[in-house]
Amino acid sequence: MNPPPRMAAAEAREPLTADEGFADALLAGLRSEPKRIPCKFFYDAEGSLLFEKICALPEYYPTRVELSLLHSYTDEMAALIGADAEIVEFGAGAGEKIRPLLDALERPRAYLPVDISGPYLRHIAGRLQAHYPRLAIRPIIADFTATLDVRFSGARRIGFFPGSTIGNFEPDEARAFLKRTSKLLKGGGLLIGVDLVKDPAILHAAYNDRAGVTAAFNKNLLVRANRELHANFDPAAFAHYAIFNPLSHRIEMYLVSAIAQRVSVCGRNIGFAEGEAIQTEYSYKYTVEDFRGLAASCGFVPRAVWCDADRLFSIHWLETA
Repeated sequence: MNPPPRMAAAEAREPLTADEGFADALLAGLRSEPKRIPCKFFYDAEGSLLFEKICALPEYYPTRVELSLLHSYTDEMAALIGADAEIVEFGAGAGEKIRPLLDALERPRAYLPVDISGPYLRHIAGRLQAHYPRLAIRPIIADFTATLDVRFSGARRIGFFPGSTIGNFEPDEARAFLKRTSKLLKGGGLLIGVDLVKDPAILHAAYNDRAGVTAAFNKNLLVRANRELHANFDPAAFAHYAIFNPLSHRIEMYLVSAIAQRVSVCGRNIGFAEGEAIQTEYSYKYTVEDFRGLAASCGFVPRAVWCDADRLFSIHWLETA
């Protein structure tokens, strides 16, 4: 890689404060039936760090396998993306998966990581900027599940969406996201990681690790509510519970109340029956054929796909129609 010299200031557009969005979503979700909290609120600074720990767990195969695919086939991916690309990464996370791609790309114009956690995103952007001092890195603090205002420079538009985060969307939400993204990336394409349907025992182990890191990640939603919204959840009074639903092809993750209790959230009292659950995440798994069909129905032309030998995970290259 030999990017042209250019200004690399971190440009961040602040949305409404995270507290406001979290408060409204939490109250609405805890008043719904069944109770739920949107999984995008996992990723405050502490939640993002916990997720980094999850990615290093022996049971959690997605990160390990996806990184292996990126390193093994990065030259093929870079050739399909082409020269002078501007990369927008949806849900940038730790910034590790973009590195092999940036190293292989010819004259990348800019990297635009998008994430809802501002402090964490700035930290990651600064770390990447030190490694790629001549690359324009412009972090965008935003909720990528909504319509994004991305100011491209006129270069080839490429999306990068690793981690199978597409699986966190309900089918209608996944379709809406892909349709918006195909319009946003017009004239370019999307490189996207997709977790595959597999032995339920492998999935169960990945979301119920022996070290309890996923449980801590799940309960951090309650810790965050206590810290930011002056709630009084007792995390010890809730149990982490994750199962694979074979009919819906999805992992379902919950926080289950161990006792009958009342919790104060933003000055409102919320009652929980013993055994009552808060749904915190769905993670849909796809077959390669089903995902290619979904992408084609949303304005993309499915091209290359890369899978590991055990068909645990896949990376798809989709071009805009």
